[in-house]
Amino acid sequence: MRILVTGGAGFLGSHLCDRLIRDGHEVVCLDNFFTGRKENIAHLLVNPRFELLRWDVIDPFKVEVDQVYNLACPASPVHYQFNPIKTIKTSVMGAINCLGLAKRLRARIFQASTSEVYGDPEVHPQGESYWGHVNPIGRRSCYDEGKRCAETLFFDYHRENKVDIRVVRIFNTYGPRMHPNDGRVVSNFIVQALRGKEITVYGDGRQTRSFCFVDDLIEGFVRFMNQDQSVGPINLGNPGEFTMLELAETVVKLTKSKARIVHKPLPADDPKQRQPDIALARKLLKWEPSVPLAEGLKRTIAYFRDRV
Repeated sequence: MRILVTGGAGFLGSHLCDRLIRDGHEVVCLDNFFTGRKENIAHLLVNPRFELLRWDVIDPFKVEVDQVYNLACPASPVHYQFNPIKTIKTSVMGAINCLGLAKRLRARIFQASTSEVYGDPEVHPQGESYWGHVNPIGRRSCYDEGKRCAETLFFDYHRENKVDIRVVRIFNTYGPRMHPNDGRVVSNFIVQALRGKEITVYGDGRQTRSFCFVDDLIEGFVRFMNQDQSVGPINLGNPGEFTMLELAETVVKLTKSKARIVHKPLPADDPKQRQPDIALARKLLKWEPSVPLAEGLKRTIAYFRDRV
């Protein structure tokens, strides 16, 4: 097939482009390089089945493809809070443009949604039927509510126009090609440890996250996109739950760093718990993560060691 990946030069998008090329498809990568990086897809530029289109998803565009993966949106607080209005435009107008394209082409379209639609959850772990606990006017709202609105658009296009959609809610993912300055906890801890700087833990460090290695997530993407039993939403992530303090201590151990752990005040609206219920993915896709945290961190540390 010929497949469009918006945000294809980003962390997840570039790994998805790699996978689709390996599977024998033609890939059109669309990216405006706000957070995406050319180095992530440089190795693909010589491949005749790969095409790079520098474009902003909020501007209408036309390509001829069989499938669309919409991954375009800054996904870390540092980047999505830098220009919150632009973040909302990317989520909402980008979704409208991608859905309009899919409607015209009768192409199947995938939305990379997020566990942030659950906000600071009052239900644990979070299943797909949970509607969330989100502050609509907070600092994180540009991303949380932008992604929630995008899900609304996807399901309305599906109901009203019979667009063939697939909606995935992504939980914390890490691995090579993460942006070193994206403010995400895994990259933060690794970069700080490798540079011998203080490792910043917010609050008491007892808030939890669940970390999925990027290869496992991309496998889930492809399986869900190419099944016909459900349009979603479906959770993809690793249900193994770790405190921030446990993660920091693991990174210090694996990097053999002398950096010390320091505590700072917890940011506003920062979720206290985040753990996916992946029962649906297990049942529908026969999917669950296979890369243990320590193994994934070793591979991620090796990537960053050459770059910091």
